[in-house]
Amino acid sequence: MKTLRLDPIPRVVGSVRLPGSKSISNRVLLLAALAEGETVVRDLLDADDTRVMLRALNALGVQCDAGKVVGAGGRFPVKTADLFLGNAGTAFRPLTAALAMEDGEYRLSGVERMHERPIGDLVEALRRIGARIDYLGVQGFPPLAIHPSRIALERPVRVRGDVSSQFVSAMLMALPLCGREARIEIEGELISRPYVEITLALMRRFGVTVAREDWLRFIVPRARYRSPGTVRVEGDASSASYFMAAGAIGGGPVRVEGLGRDSIQGDIRFTEVLERMGARVRVEEDWVEVSGSDRRPVRLDPIDLDMNHIPDAAMTAAVLALFASGPSTIRNVASWRVKETDRLAAMAAELRKVGAKVEEGVDFLRIEPPAQLVPNVAIDTYDDHRIAMCFSLVALGGVPVRINDPDCVAKTYPDYFAALNSLVRR
Repeated sequence: MKTLRLDPIPRVVGSVRLPGSKSISNRVLLLAALAEGETVVRDLLDADDTRVMLRALNALGVQCDAGKVVGAGGRFPVKTADLFLGNAGTAFRPLTAALAMEDGEYRLSGVERMHERPIGDLVEALRRIGARIDYLGVQGFPPLAIHPSRIALERPVRVRGDVSSQFVSAMLMALPLCGREARIEIEGELISRPYVEITLALMRRFGVTVAREDWLRFIVPRARYRSPGTVRVEGDASSASYFMAAGAIGGGPVRVEGLGRDSIQGDIRFTEVLERMGARVRVEEDWVEVSGSDRRPVRLDPIDLDMNHIPDAAMTAAVLALFASGPSTIRNVASWRVKETDRLAAMAAELRKVGAKVEEGVDFLRIEPPAQLVPNVAIDTYDDHRIAMCFSLVALGGVPVRINDPDCVAKTYPDYFAALNSLVRR
């Protein structure tokens, strides 16, 4: 296995231009493919997950690349396809719902981990309105076979919201293909609401405005997707969290460019976590700047926060807890367990390696920082890009750290380690 050694980083200063948001990129690609007209896409993320979506859309007969998508007007030209979608949840879940409306024969599969990530609640919601979907392996999990069906929307579509918000986003984006008004009712608490807000904002850009009754019901109008002409993908706020955190630990200032105060991404609120921990934060229209104390060792203020609204950036907060003056608790992140890996178990294991005392609950981590970080730890990354990126911050604690399988960052940020290195001042 390839391993990357990161030497101790005494200080970080400078600026980084962020890659495009994965969540926005794959939603934009799908909506542009389903819309009438051509869409020019600027600053699209170039990474594994977006390449998966582009290959899938091309296989479905849509003319698209990283710069332009020729919309299919709501109907994919290819009616029989076998799609391999890797471990890209932002491709697999929305395509499952969209293809269930397409009157074709489709097989969807992915890597082994994707076949361990639950999709039963989305499939059940689709079956309730007439979709014909079979499991090709374990019940409730991919791979799937999708068959022609007759969709009926006389009654509300019921979708569980307490496992993954991607199920709700998938249904929202797919229902305009039916040509009738549809209602969605949420069963249980809707988690990760900011990701649904991204979906709603982008649907508006493509001409479909969904009415929302609190977070319990959504009314999807009878409307067709129409290209807005040009869409710019803002910088990835989850990826920004690592550089913001580096500024808080490593003195800074560190500026991340490509998103700012008007971001539609929930993870922009990671700036509030940084302020709670004592960092200095400045947010402008197209950039965010973070700086911390020059004192060593760094001692941030501990936190005890519900982070359901920022589950990806919450992983960065968990590593920041290593630099706090007391125990911190990251709460309401049960969704970590059904991501690229079981992130609750993985984060607990790797935090313990570097010396922290960690209590792992059903949906929380309590992290007691060590007096001194353990040097030369080999961080296992579980083929999870976010674990690799957030544990790179350990090097800012004055110790070397090794990252196993560093190339897993290609899922969303192939140039991450080069960008981090550009900020290092020795």
